[in-house]
Amino acid sequence: MSRRARVLPGFSLSLGVAVLYLSLVVLLPLSALFLRTAELGWERFTRIVTSDWVASAVRFTLGASLVAALLNVVVGLLIAWVLGRYTFPFARVLDAVIDLPFALPTAVAGIALSTLYADTGLLGGALSSVGFRYPWPSWRGFEQGWREWREWREWPIEWTMHDRISLAPLGVVVAMAFVGLPFVVRTVQPVIEDLGRDVEEAAATLGASRLRIFLAVVLPELTPALLTGFALALARGLGEYGSVIFISGNRPDTEIASQVIIKMIEVNETGTYADATAVAVLLLGASFALLLVINLLQRAAARARADGAAG
Repeated sequence: MSRRARVLPGFSLSLGVAVLYLSLVVLLPLSALFLRTAELGWERFTRIVTSDWVASAVRFTLGASLVAALLNVVVGLLIAWVLGRYTFPFARVLDAVIDLPFALPTAVAGIALSTLYADTGLLGGALSSVGFRYPWPSWRGFEQGWREWREWREWPIEWTMHDRISLAPLGVVVAMAFVGLPFVVRTVQPVIEDLGRDVEEAAATLGASRLRIFLAVVLPELTPALLTGFALALARGLGEYGSVIFISGNRPDTEIASQVIIKMIEVNETGTYADATAVAVLLLGASFALLLVINLLQRAAARARADGAAG
């Protein structure tokens, strides 16, 4: 009996090449990062990641990334729905524009955003002239660090009003939303294109409203893709640097975790290379935990959808 012809090499060779490449590109660098951080010891590692400087940057990075990812889920779903369900002039142009943040250097995006939203920029100046203001949470007792947070008996958050976008928290959110939007659109759009309309039409003939159809029929089918897009956008925001550095400026209230890592490497007085790896491991752990939770939620949603179809 002749062997079946295969387009690619056999399983052993293909698996070996895949594992080798994955090890060189992903596993070995991450292992080196953990090994370098292990040289610090647990006490020094804890002191670094709970210091006021690192705690402030990580907390702000998480908050800004979360706001940007949630915004991208709402807007990205709307854009994916328009591209997946409607035909209109220049649809291909709009579809290509969505991928622009993938190809555009992040530094170029940061310069463009800072120019647009600066106080003298087109949008920044217009918003400033009409008295634009927005709240952003701040933490009382921040200078005491995370260790005293456990002792606070009341919610330690206050709201601070800001009147600008560039060099302010909202500018960081805008930059993170810019680089994270394609992840949501490109994850949700194929699901919308493959989603059949027969169930929606059947629900409409039974008298269901548009909102009811969306919440009961469409949204459950899109939930796994939305969760995936949200996780990817959030993870991209956590590690973003180039597009944020210009619009945030070198300010303590808009400093992200990536800036702390760079400063620890470049300025000996504020840390060392090993200290920077400690912050990097903290961000890596947060991203891994995020992806793990989202994966579990996706499995739960898929299982519930399968049980509903079987019932």
